[in-house]
Amino acid sequence: MKLGQYRVTIFLMILVLILVAISPLLANIVKFPDSSEKFSEFWLLGPENTAENYPFNVTDGETYKIFVNLNNHMDSSEDYKIYVKFGNDTQIDFANVSSLSLLYEFQALVDDEEAWESAVTFGFQNVVIQDKVVTVDDVTTTLPIENSTLSVGDITINGTVIPVGASTSWNSENNGFYFRLSFELWHYDASLKEISFHDRIVGLHLNMTSS
Repeated sequence: MKLGQYRVTIFLMILVLILVAISPLLANIVKFPDSSEKFSEFWLLGPENTAENYPFNVTDGETYKIFVNLNNHMDSSEDYKIYVKFGNDTQIDFANVSSLSLLYEFQALVDDEEAWESAVTFGFQNVVIQDKVVTVDDVTTTLPIENSTLSVGDITINGTVIPVGASTSWNSENNGFYFRLSFELWHYDASLKEISFHDRIVGLHLNMTSS
């Protein structure tokens, strides 16, 4: 081995030994990226607290029950808010925050790796089918239901009656008047110092009848 190569080898060996010796100190100084994923679980359960028998066919004056659930995996306590909204298929898509008014709010302060659950009872009042009629030669005819509109006056959530004034036309593809009850997950973002959307929306598809 030539003298120059020998010197390089010795230098590299010394450098490795120095790095090994100071590695405990580096561990206390250098902050390595956190490889653990931070996220929140968010879901709904049916009336028996299971993932089945979710309300679908709903009618005026009846009461329905579900459960809303949270699991916190954010590595810190989280201040959550759940915003409940109600509208037709064109107003709520479960993929984006709806511009509809907030109807009801749940608040949950959940410690890291802890769960939270709340029962939700809901029902609808003042549900009316508005038939379309035509008059020809003084003869008034009510057109088939396919030409009708259904409106919902109020929704009751956990005993609180809230005006909604929502309406939808007959869905000829699926044969019904369809609405959506959505639950948006928000939380306090410490970096922004404000409540922000937490990228989670769950909800129910509902086929409404007036009686």
